[in-house]
Amino acid sequence: MLGSIGWPELIIVGMIAAWALTVVWPAIRICRRAGFSPWIGTLAIVPVANVVLLWFVAMAPWPALNSDARV
Repeated sequence: MLGSIGWPELIIVGMIAAWALTVVWPAIRICRRAGFSPWIGTLAIVPVANVVLLWFVAMAPWPALNSDARV
């Protein structure tokens, strides 16, 4: 019985995947629009790194804004 996966386990995995998608997808979009690498947005699921990510995006100069100002 240890090797079988039942409905409760699949529901839990589905809920974790849905939560990760609703957290990571917007973070990736924000990083992309700010001009940073979209991979930085994946830090949103790491408990302490998500706070660091928020501070980094808030305080760093945005490359996307700098490129628009030159045009």
